[in-house]
Amino acid sequence: MKTRLVLMGIAFSLFFSSCTIIRQGEVGVKRSFGKIKSEPLMEGARGFNPFTSTIIKLPTRTMNMEVRVPLPSKEGLTVQSDVSILYRLEGSYAPKVIEKLGKNYEQVVILPVFRSAVADISSQYFAKDMHTGQRSVIEKSIKELMMTQLKERGFVVESVLLKSIVLPPGLTKAIEDKLEAEQDSQRMQFVLDKEKQEAKRLIIEAEGIRDAQKIVSEGLTPLLIRFKAIEAFNKLSTSPNAKVIITSAEQPLMLNANSDK
Repeated sequence: MKTRLVLMGIAFSLFFSSCTIIRQGEVGVKRSFGKIKSEPLMEGARGFNPFTSTIIKLPTRTMNMEVRVPLPSKEGLTVQSDVSILYRLEGSYAPKVIEKLGKNYEQVVILPVFRSAVADISSQYFAKDMHTGQRSVIEKSIKELMMTQLKERGFVVESVLLKSIVLPPGLTKAIEDKLEAEQDSQRMQFVLDKEKQEAKRLIIEAEGIRDAQKIVSEGLTPLLIRFKAIEAFNKLSTSPNAKVIITSAEQPLMLNANSDK
């Protein structure tokens, strides 16, 4: 009786030890008698003989590989950067990856390809470019260069992100000084543009006044002036207030006719 229970326990243990679960975001590769099966195992429960076979699980979800790497610049400086490499494995390539690269494929192929690509691309740019809007261009170029070497191996590089850029201290101060000088120049240019606009406004205003005076002066003939003077004197003569008006010889002369003296 005891022997039967022991045998049943061993059989029960072997049954459960020969079954594995491949979850979502994973793919399985079966190795039997040292040989890799060419067909990958998808999600679900998979049985195998633990004495002759093993099932190797690989992630197919997006993985984040973080690396701190020195970036050589075009002028020969070294810029330190923390980089995130977002990549994933194509499930159909999993058997070939295990056969050719093994489970440690990050260190075997992805990291060396990245180091080579980042050195080739960063050396085409100045150090200050890595700290400005050119960063996204550098990231895209590194990603594309990596894909040319990793696509055929079954890897998809989704993004390469330069998360932090540490410039040499002297260069950082030079960039800050340059940005401050550019801001001062922009402020000065704004002031100059404002003064130029004000000068143009004053010129236009003066030209308007000049043109108006020219029009008025051209329309004032001697006859019109005498007529307007007579018209004004006539209006003054009807006023009850005392008045003395002295004019030139060509203009009418009006004295105070209502004086009591």
